[in-house]
Amino acid sequence: MSEDKSFSQPVVLHIPSIKRDVHIRDASQALNSLTSLWPSQRGARHRDAVETCLKVLDGHRSAEDARMALIEAAREAGLLAGRSQPSEPSSARA
Repeated sequence: MSEDKSFSQPVVLHIPSIKRDVHIRDASQALNSLTSLWPSQRGARHRDAVETCLKVLDGHRSAEDARMALIEAAREAGLLAGRSQPSEPSSARA
């Protein structure tokens, strides 16, 4: 399989249990964070992100799909660090 599982930009998660930020750079790291570092209370976005990461690792989805799913799950859980945003121009703000 190709090496296209890396994210266009890292997703930075703030993980309270380890008291530090974690930089997630690919679908494998995303899956690991979702299964090992996530708080025990997990919502629908978490489940969707796990499924998306598995599909990426199987070659059925893009790395960017996993990145976006991870961002949504992190927002749902309150773990998204301030610098992690979807790949959109910052000039879009008014």
